[in-house]
Amino acid sequence: MAHLNIAKLKAACIETAPYSYTIVPGFLSPESVAAINATYPKIEKGGSYPIESLESSMTIKEVIDELDGPEFEHVIAERFGVEIAGRPKMYSLRGYTRAKDGQIHTDSKDKIITVLLYLNQDWKQPSGRLRILRNGTSVDDYVAEVPPDNGTLLVFKRSETSWHGHHPFDGPRRSLQMNWMTSEGSKGFHAVRHKISAAVKKVLATS
Repeated sequence: MAHLNIAKLKAACIETAPYSYTIVPGFLSPESVAAINATYPKIEKGGSYPIESLESSMTIKEVIDELDGPEFEHVIAERFGVEIAGRPKMYSLRGYTRAKDGQIHTDSKDKIITVLLYLNQDWKQPSGRLRILRNGTSVDDYVAEVPPDNGTLLVFKRSETSWHGHHPFDGPRRSLQMNWMTSEGSKGFHAVRHKISAAVKKVLATS
């Protein structure tokens, strides 16, 4: 693969407490991260953005194609013990985090696996670092902290205890999220919601 370091994912430890997750630093090489940022879409407002509007020349599309392939899916299924073959997938991009983002949550029940790929270079801010939490009440009661930079990969299995969040940050923060969903219907709901969100933001930006 040109971008994904599958060997690192295969070798990474799958933690089981407080829920199943793995963190893989350098899942993307510095060269891949630089190429992604050189052609990343201009996202200056908060919220998730669908991938349908990406141009073919953007390197992030190559990364998405590799994530969408059978090898990555097979490794995730095997390592997390989940049946995801044939399940619908949802992708979304982020380029800007608002102060209200990062509140503690578990992800919605229609998600099976969440994949987060961090695209920033050398994150120096103390805030905006996702934390794997022991509970749904304190962002400071955590077992691991994920710097959102340099091609770091975070994968976790969604559950009623998959609490995560981060201290508030307002500013540019690039990431790609993908999810295996329970059904095409739920994927469609999210896709429509994201498209509406992006359309509204575009209108506001030009008004």
